[in-house]
Amino acid sequence: MLLLAAACGKKAARQELPEAAPATIASAPLEASAVDAEVAEAGATAAAGAEASATDAGPSHCPPDMAYVDTKFCPDIERRCLDSEHDSVNNLDICHAFAPGEQHCRVPQREKRLTVCIDRYEYPNEKGAHPVWMLDWYQAQATCESKGKRLCLANEWTAACEGPERTPFPYGWERDHSKCNMDNFYIDPWKPSKDAQFYFYSRDKDVQLRELIRLDQSVPSGSIETCKSGFGVYDMPGNMDEWAVNDSYPREKSLFAALKGGAWGHVRSQCRPTTYSHVPDFTYYFVSFRCCRDADDVPPETRWKQGPEAIPAPKVEPHDFAPDPIVATGAPGPNKSKWSRGHGLRE
Repeated sequence: MLLLAAACGKKAARQELPEAAPATIASAPLEASAVDAEVAEAGATAAAGAEASATDAGPSHCPPDMAYVDTKFCPDIERRCLDSEHDSVNNLDICHAFAPGEQHCRVPQREKRLTVCIDRYEYPNEKGAHPVWMLDWYQAQATCESKGKRLCLANEWTAACEGPERTPFPYGWERDHSKCNMDNFYIDPWKPSKDAQFYFYSRDKDVQLRELIRLDQSVPSGSIETCKSGFGVYDMPGNMDEWAVNDSYPREKSLFAALKGGAWGHVRSQCRPTTYSHVPDFTYYFVSFRCCRDADDVPPETRWKQGPEAIPAPKVEPHDFAPDPIVATGAPGPNKSKWSRGHGLRE
């Protein structure tokens, strides 16, 4: 999910951001093969109760502003792609359609029940709000902790996105940019000179804010009703990339951090893919997060945990790094035309 190739400027991790793929932001406080019968049965069984609890999770499960996720989950699913595209800009393969119902758990010994509470919306977890941006992993974790929550494990995030029926997209088996905010043509970030920082990293808050607004192509949280998973969680693929906790073995520079969902550009925008190419103190104009917490009815010994091969997420001091709402006045928002099939054609 290498979305980014434009951020060579702040830290070493930023050199991987795609140089020509941005948007426009607003104001912010800146401090496969065969059908897996067991999978299908688990999804069908979970659907009835989980759908109901997605919109009305009782007090015995989650707080009112969080969705209740309860499903059998496999950390490594094999699916058959019917329509694949190679995106040379970000050097990744995008599957546009999967064979419906065809999925197989490659590690059945690790398949088990996953139960968690997750924010329905990107932080600040309010319908209609502008998602937070420009916070690194540590700041996102500290902000969640200040609310009595935590960042989601990557697999918890995936389970919430796939829904009770465990589909590769929250809306089904085929990629559709009319259902979520994605496939927009990026707006190039500006910098004063070739070797300088991008303006959205400026220490001058007015300069930074103007550039964030110019680049912002997000939509208000929960404003696209079709971009909702079967558990009632909004905007998981597309809109903003989201910090999570890597619960598998560390890859590249990310250590214990992970990014999920992709942003508003032309990337994979599925539930499973995870980006590991950025260090935990990385910040960017379309990187946000949402929070999770353990469900009240799940005993500690049965809660989903980081795998034994993962680097434990460090402890942080609870602190709200996003106390003020972002007001994105004048942001361009999504394009009316979209990327088509990776060839840069407009629809």
